[in-house]
Amino acid sequence: MVGITGPVDGLDEAVARERAGVAGALEDFLDSLDTAGRRASAFALLEPKTHRGTAERGLAHLAGQRLDWSVAESDLMLARLLGRDAVFGPYELREAFPVVAPIAVAVAEQAGEYDRTRLRTLRHLAESYRWDRRAEEYKGIRRRIDVLLAREAPVVDGRLPRHLLDDLDDYGPAMRAAHEELLSGAGVASFLGHCTLLDKPRATRVWRRRAAELLAGAERGAEVVRGLLEGIAAQSEHRVYDVNPFGMGLASLAGDANTSLVRGLLWASLEVREEWVVPLVGAVALHAGTGLGGSGGMCRSQPLATAAVAVLGECPAERAEAAVAELGRLPKRVVNRTVAKGIARATEAVAARAGMTASMLRERAVPVLGLDGRGVREVALGAYAAELAVREPGTALLSFRGPEGRLLKTAPKEVREARAGELKELRAGLRKLSALLAEERARLEEHLAAGTSWPAEDWQRYYADHPVTGAVARALVWEVGDGAGEWAAGLPERAGGGWVLAAADGTAQPVGAGSRLRLWHPLRAPDEEVALWRAELLDRERRQPFKQVFREVYPLTPAERVTGSYSNRFAGHVLRYGQARALMTNRGWSGRHLGYFSEGDSSVMVKELPAPGELPAAEGVRWRARFFVDLVDGGTVADGGAVLCSTDQVRFERRAGAVGPRGPWEETELAEVPALVLSEALRDVDLFVGVASVGADPEWQDRGADRAHGAYWLSWGFGELAEGARVRRETLARLLPRTRLADRTELTDRFLRVRGELGAYRIHLGSGNVLMEPSDAYLCVVVDRSREAGRAAGKVFLPFEEDGGMLSVILSKAFLLAADDRITDPTITSQLRRGR
Repeated sequence: MVGITGPVDGLDEAVARERAGVAGALEDFLDSLDTAGRRASAFALLEPKTHRGTAERGLAHLAGQRLDWSVAESDLMLARLLGRDAVFGPYELREAFPVVAPIAVAVAEQAGEYDRTRLRTLRHLAESYRWDRRAEEYKGIRRRIDVLLAREAPVVDGRLPRHLLDDLDDYGPAMRAAHEELLSGAGVASFLGHCTLLDKPRATRVWRRRAAELLAGAERGAEVVRGLLEGIAAQSEHRVYDVNPFGMGLASLAGDANTSLVRGLLWASLEVREEWVVPLVGAVALHAGTGLGGSGGMCRSQPLATAAVAVLGECPAERAEAAVAELGRLPKRVVNRTVAKGIARATEAVAARAGMTASMLRERAVPVLGLDGRGVREVALGAYAAELAVREPGTALLSFRGPEGRLLKTAPKEVREARAGELKELRAGLRKLSALLAEERARLEEHLAAGTSWPAEDWQRYYADHPVTGAVARALVWEVGDGAGEWAAGLPERAGGGWVLAAADGTAQPVGAGSRLRLWHPLRAPDEEVALWRAELLDRERRQPFKQVFREVYPLTPAERVTGSYSNRFAGHVLRYGQARALMTNRGWSGRHLGYFSEGDSSVMVKELPAPGELPAAEGVRWRARFFVDLVDGGTVADGGAVLCSTDQVRFERRAGAVGPRGPWEETELAEVPALVLSEALRDVDLFVGVASVGADPEWQDRGADRAHGAYWLSWGFGELAEGARVRRETLARLLPRTRLADRTELTDRFLRVRGELGAYRIHLGSGNVLMEPSDAYLCVVVDRSREAGRAAGKVFLPFEEDGGMLSVILSKAFLLAADDRITDPTITSQLRRGR
């Protein structure tokens, strides 16, 4: 006999005799051995080549005996079943499970200490086999493992048991090294041991009560929770060592055991009454929920993201503002559909618990970041002063002043050298302020799309007077109403101790104590008022934080009344899929990916339209749009995703708002869809087509055999204008007279005609594509805005750039072609010679 894993003298002969029909030969041989020999025989019989038939009886015989197994032998037995050194493949283990699992569990029971990570995986496997014909056997194994896992692991000399923060990933060793003293505190091991038992997204009340007791008894327990959660929020994704035989070994933040531990920490954090708790749980949700590599639907750790979101949804009323603020940060970055659904449920739940809507709570939770009423924070840096400020229409700035009060664009050398730490904090504050302003712009645009209204007191406190949000809000046109259905529009201006809305015609409407306010939307205004506001903003050269006054509107068309339940307005377009998908995600649309490593050749992109912010979650009707897209070109496996997709119908569904279980979504006729809901959804789809269509690619015609879709490129690139292009045309009609191109340009129904020194050109207002006169030959111009034409166009005030930059592209091409005799780019001059 050689060790516990070597051959056992006589075992092969006993197996052979048993197989030859000598009943009890194997059991008699095993009983003749001492305990060490029987333990060695168990390892020998565990080999896949011997486990069937005869070996099963031998292992079952040994599993019922007391053999004085050691901890090392228990670890080795489990390692033979699961992990890097396993002797079984995934499907071999499934077949052998009723034979090998009982002996492994018996060994662990006798050893007294055991590899809890592998035991937990063994239990999950037994659970996954519950539909097998041997389900009753698996049930007994699960019960025995549950008893083992419920035992408290022994703590030696204040050290953590090995199954807590294990080394199957990078996270466990990093936390042990960073918090050695903290983790050795009294009661910490017991608390963390309880945390690691949580293998589901949500904790039961019984689990939470026990967690609260253990946390209260743990030395510096709150610091332990904070340190370990901060660690996972900063942990980079990496390939973890997976003991699950069916695991794929994908990148994640932590292995199974440490994921359970962190999940427990997240739920236990609800018992810590500190301000850092909710922001830290939100940070974990954002970090874990973000896609691998920083984007995409495959989360860094979906189990942790799901748990963190659920914890935010359980925050009590006194933490509701902070919880909703954290939940509101997630949708733009977390696109996984499962996590996204959890975010929506958590937001509604915490808002209902606080007796307010989510938007109301978010308004109350926007931090001021140390800014004063002017939106400025001044910091003395020796003889210099730094100024962190927010300016309309929502731009964060960091500037410096010298001893004489002179404004400096960059930090002086003295500050960089002597005040490096303070300077670093200021720059971090600038990044935080910029991110907050981006969130506020997005939230206010959602309110515009929803038609939210506010009482005057809330509007003044959380918008007009707010040091951060105010810079965004004051650049927008608002409407004030008296409750009788009359609304007056204007830009907010201070008047004495209050506010008025200054109209485009020079009049002003005071904001009274009983007034309600909402964001002005061109869909509700007559054409004359829309034109007046557009002229006003151009005259003042006021750019808005997002497209409001120049916003496109999409009323129901006669063709859509005929189709009834769907719109074909944007069907039949060919889009560059990667670009289109990124736009859809940014605008809140989610759905299956197309192409290799995806879920099919077609997908439905879905967006739930925002409901009015003042509407309680349990009331009103919720609307969502469904946009159908199909695979056109799957590319190659190396591409990893679709190259081109085509567009199809847009449909709408509704359901009654409610907290908790809700009814199904029901398809709705277009005529029943509120005008604002219809317009905002179709505006998004128009953006996807306008920016991502292959017709907007000026080099598409030069792709040779790889080009394809040439007929579509021509029809879209020079065809009828969509709503976005019509707004662009109207804007150019107001802008061009202000430029030196005024006497060289004219607008037609679809083109901007430019007269150069060598010839005339027509620039399509939808695609930016160029035709030369009189031949109508196509002129490929890819604008380099760093050159003269780009600089000339850059001097023109542009009221918006949310159309993929097409307005700037058209102006740049116009300036370039107006001076065609000065063009030196050979790729353009050669085309000019051929086109004449």
